[in-house]
Amino acid sequence: MTDIIQGIMVVNTETIPGKVITETYGVVSGSTVRAKNIGRDITQGLKNIMGGELHKYTELLQESRTEAMSRLVSDAMARGANAVVNLRFATSAVTPGAAELFAYGTAVKVE
Repeated sequence: MTDIIQGIMVVNTETIPGKVITETYGVVSGSTVRAKNIGRDITQGLKNIMGGELHKYTELLQESRTEAMSRLVSDAMARGANAVVNLRFATSAVTPGAAELFAYGTAVKVE
């Protein structure tokens, strides 16, 4: 599946079906560091006891992915790319209660 973000095609595969990579611009990335907040911790802590999806944390992660992807796409656009292939995500703990979401891939021009 191909996502188009700000006019840039983004895929997690090495190629884009029906397209030919004509130039490679290198690795592009975007990241964000987000922290939980006390309000979310209290409500989600109660939900954790009873079981089920922790909706506020799901929202936090979605916001983080959106921000990291936007920054990755901006990096690709600045290099003259019209696509990003091999999209990947990584996470790391920064401090207790805060984590980085890091998106990276290869900026390319496709035709």
